Amino acid sequence: MSEARQVRSDLSVVCMGLTEEAIPGGAHPVAVTGHYVAMPRKLKVFRTSTGFHDAYVAAPSRKAALEAWGADVDLFARGAAEEVSDPGLMEEALARPGEIVRKVRGTMEEHFAAMPDEPTRSNKDDDAEPAKRKPAAKAKPVPRPSRSKLDEAEHAFQAEEARYEAARRDLMDSEASLRAERQALDAKHERERRQLEDARSEQEAKYKRAVERWQAN
Repeated sequence: MSEARQVRSDLSVVCMGLTEEAIPGGAHPVAVTGHYVAMPRKLKVFRTSTGFHDAYVAAPSRKAALEAWGADVDLFARGAAEEVSDPGLMEEALARPGEIVRKVRGTMEEHFAAMPDEPTRSNKDDDAEPAKRKPAAKAKPVPRPSRSKLDEAEHAFQAEEARYEAARRDLMDSEASLRAERQALDAKHERERRQLEDARSEQEAKYKRAVERWQAN
């Protein structure tokens, strides 16, 4: 058990088979058992600072106070902790031995007054030339875009145009040939039509004469 935890147990020693007698003046109990007398250790009050507060603790030794504060280093050796002798500051800690009693240190006005002032800029700082920046490294040139896809599209377009022109010429040649064939057909039809029409007219005339002779009989 740590010394800080032993504080309360030191105030009264009550065990089976022990008798208690009061010290004259009634200050502390004394447990008497045979040849052994258990006396509580005298408490002291210690103080350390935590921010805007002071942390007080009533403990039998500096080591016990450090344990109560949870300190990993010797605050007393560093001047960050001390023993308190002012009865007004010791009263509450002695009433709660082993416990941390925090009290605000000073007033808020004193806290603000203790804060460092904001640094002011001097004219020299305003006139100071800005730090020269190192020239930025030149960016690597971006390569020119490839036109291979465009060339392929151009080639395909030109090929289609050539194919169309060739097919169109073939069609025009075919049209000219067909037109000549049609003209020949029309001319032949006209000749044959005239011949057949003349033959029909001749046969029609013969038929009429024959009918007339038949009617005359």
